[in-house]
Amino acid sequence: MSDHPEAPITPVAAYEPPYYVAVFTAVRTQEQSGYSETSARMEGLVRAVPGFLGMDHAETPGGLGITVGYFRDADALTEWRINAEHGAAQKRGRSEWYQSYTLHVAKVERSHGFSRG
Repeated sequence: MSDHPEAPITPVAAYEPPYYVAVFTAVRTQEQSGYSETSARMEGLVRAVPGFLGMDHAETPGGLGITVGYFRDADALTEWRINAEHGAAQKRGRSEWYQSYTLHVAKVERSHGFSRG
């Protein structure tokens, strides 16, 4: 969700399962007026949701963007899904910013990580 070049490049840590992920994969349109500002606002809002664990984002050179949001439980994910400002941003995204997108929600049953120290 964020276009912050100063952010450290590290994946979200592995958490003790179970927890939930929302995987948003999108291809954007040429019209991006207001997108960066809205994206930054959404990032601030989701970070304020109790139970939000973090997010990862990547974009291919061809323009496919993937954002993965991590949530402690289904209630946290639901709180994000029903947020009114988030709903308004989704509506604007469908009308202006996205050529296509998919959303996958899953319960994580296994998680581990590695970091070269």
